[in-house]
Amino acid sequence: MEVVGWILVIACFIISFIGLVYPIIPGVLFIVGGFLLYGVFFSFAELSWWFWVIEILFVVLLFGADTVANAFGIKKFGGSNAGMWGSTIGLLIGPFVIPVAGILIGPFLGAIIAELLVEKRTFNEAVKSGIGSLIGFLTSTIAKAVIQIVMIIVFFIAI
Repeated sequence: MEVVGWILVIACFIISFIGLVYPIIPGVLFIVGGFLLYGVFFSFAELSWWFWVIEILFVVLLFGADTVANAFGIKKFGGSNAGMWGSTIGLLIGPFVIPVAGILIGPFLGAIIAELLVEKRTFNEAVKSGIGSLIGFLTSTIAKAVIQIVMIIVFFIAI
């Protein structure tokens, strides 16, 4: 049963990193699910209150990093709120429409289309917003990957 427990915990951690590429997968929930599965299969005693406080702070940081990086990238390159919404929609749809490249092309095109249709920007302005969206997404992905790695390291230190 111990092997099954570890397989499930590690599978949750792996799925959390897949969530970096397919944002429809709530990666942070799978990390927390891995912690909870560990507690169920082994013991919650090793996961002290300080562990949970640290991990909850990391969860909040993950959500914040995602939002701030995307908004910063788009705003820095002259994009609007419509560009941010278009980027978000493109991020959710892109990976399913274009399986490999959609994770990058979706937010880029989503920001461009929103800027052109909603904000009536010029094509060059819309492309700048799309580039900002892409930079924001990549920055966010790197930040989330680092935070998720730190969360898992803290877990292994705690146990």
